[in-house]
Amino acid sequence: MKLNYSAITLIVSLLGLVCPAGAQPKKSYRLGLVAKSQNNPVFQAARVGANDAAKALSQKHGVEIRIDWRTPNEEDAQKQAEALEQLVLSGVDGIAVSCSDAGKLTDAINGAVRRGVPVATFDSDAPASRRFVTFGVDDVKCGEQVMDELAKVMGSKGIIAILAGNQNAPNLQKRVQGVKNAVKKYPGIKIRGTYYHKETPQDSAGKVEQVMQANPDINGWAMVGGWPLFTENALKWPPGTIKCVSVDALPEQLAYLRSGHVQLLLAQQVYEWGYRSVEHLINKIHLKIHPPSLKDVSPLVRVTKENVEEFAKNWEKWLPK
Repeated sequence: MKLNYSAITLIVSLLGLVCPAGAQPKKSYRLGLVAKSQNNPVFQAARVGANDAAKALSQKHGVEIRIDWRTPNEEDAQKQAEALEQLVLSGVDGIAVSCSDAGKLTDAINGAVRRGVPVATFDSDAPASRRFVTFGVDDVKCGEQVMDELAKVMGSKGIIAILAGNQNAPNLQKRVQGVKNAVKKYPGIKIRGTYYHKETPQDSAGKVEQVMQANPDINGWAMVGGWPLFTENALKWPPGTIKCVSVDALPEQLAYLRSGHVQLLLAQQVYEWGYRSVEHLINKIHLKIHPPSLKDVSPLVRVTKENVEEFAKNWEKWLPK
């Protein structure tokens, strides 16, 4: 069937209504998110935060933002480094990473930056790398606050242990140092030891039980991460007999506040890890706005038996359904 000139003109005009001349497709960005482990709820919350930020900022700026989640099932710094390299090779526009081991991630971060991919860190930094911003708590001050709060509930006397997680994680090293800095203010408190472990609920709970069996005189725990509190019945002592202050305040951990096994939780803004990281990346790559400071510090939130129910409502939003 042949079309006459008028018919062709009409078709071209209709096409022009659908795709106006000069119209440009939406600018799109793909951002890599590399957390420490899939099975840790704090990183699940960070992923939700990143996806929420991608949706909100896509609408705000008239662009399309997609999050490419490349997190190992369990902590593995080498797999994180490989994920960064794969993201760069696939043409990602920016990356946010929480570093399990700064030493193993620094080269991977620097390699990404050399190839034009900006990198932000959250939660756990690689301070010697070329990342343009890091978002999270001030880890030294975090450790100091854990110790100060523990000293209050212990009446500034007793024997404590530090539960410290992965020995190679720079954020945790700094928190331990903060605890040790602050304890100098309390001559009546002695640190029995600093105890490292694999960052799973089972391994950390096993470490606490092992330490308590070997040191029954310990009557306080400074937990720079709340790993054992992710599982039930991790703390074997009768409520209140041993004092405990821990970082993080996930749903499972809140039960220990309610039961009286833990006196205070210091919540990191884990949802914001993802949200703020995406904001920083989009500011840099789309708006060409650089952060005012290399460190974007988020304060800890005190969660006690008095405000635990109000705080718990946050998790209805933060954890994926």
